[in-house]
Amino acid sequence: MTDGGLRDWLRLTLVPGVGGETRRQLLKTFGLPGAVFAAAPSALRTAVGAGLAEQLLAHDCAAEIEAAIDWAAQPGNRIVTLADADYPQALLATADPPVLLHVKGDASLLNRPAFAIVGSRNATHQGAINAEAFAAALSAAGLTIVSGLALGIDAAAHRGGLAATGSTVAVIGTGPDRIYPAGNEALARDIAERGAIVSEFPLGTPPVAANFPRRNRLIAGLGRGCLVVEAAERSGSLITARLAAEAGLDVFAVPGSIHSPLSKGCHKLIKQGAKLVESAQDILEELRWEAVVAPPDRPAPVDDEDSALLTAIGDDPVDLETLTARTGLTAAQLLAMLLPLELEGRIGQLSGGRYQRLH
Repeated sequence: MTDGGLRDWLRLTLVPGVGGETRRQLLKTFGLPGAVFAAAPSALRTAVGAGLAEQLLAHDCAAEIEAAIDWAAQPGNRIVTLADADYPQALLATADPPVLLHVKGDASLLNRPAFAIVGSRNATHQGAINAEAFAAALSAAGLTIVSGLALGIDAAAHRGGLAATGSTVAVIGTGPDRIYPAGNEALARDIAERGAIVSEFPLGTPPVAANFPRRNRLIAGLGRGCLVVEAAERSGSLITARLAAEAGLDVFAVPGSIHSPLSKGCHKLIKQGAKLVESAQDILEELRWEAVVAPPDRPAPVDDEDSALLTAIGDDPVDLETLTARTGLTAAQLLAMLLPLELEGRIGQLSGGRYQRLH
């Protein structure tokens, strides 16, 4: 796309008062954004009314457009529009696809099979461990982990996604040049280098409360399903789960103590039909997702890492905490290694989150 064409797309998104539905209506009526701004004033008034037509023609956003062009020219940055072949196809099937997306990192991840993991910002230690472990196992199976870069469960899910081949996509509720919360700045840098950060909001957009529910629709729209790990009864994570359910996607929830406020949201989802899960394998089976593994008659060779892990498992059932102590690896790293071994039939998962070597 030429700079001139991109400028027209940016201009369409920067005019105050012109929302997503109006933008798509203008594109449907006139074609590309250049044709919108070249249209006669009378045609614009007929399409969107006199007030918005005047805004479209009169609003000066040249400085913001140039800033966005400069941002997109930096290494690793891209602006993807509805007219681009790289626009995420999953979002085209949603009710409210953004006209353009700012992408920092690997834009190809937006068109790979993905799965959303969300939950409380005030996660418990165990909740964060669970989120990271689920994400690592699903990433190891080839699914890109999508979340919202919030503290707590979101951050843990991103870390787990980065631990394996599927990587991670962070959908943010600020401009692409703003990281919120500041405590996730280092994580955001890792995601930009090895995953992708996505925003539909213009440069400089601060963390406005109303933008985060809008961000949630993209998290739900990019995934093939959604897992809620911990959530209070009025958690914003339930918005993401609801949007996923309304789109016909599978919703999963991790159960917890009946006495914990952070279990209330998950239990509510389960009562409403979400699938209770205890392991990543539960999700993979429900999605009918098959990781690429060696055929049964030709087992994959055991590399040094696998051999060391199988030795650490030993002959008796062992839980993740014990394996962490024996190997010095994190739960997320272990889950990323255990899932392929399980799919190859070299280990089996027992009740209580224990693993046993199969001879």
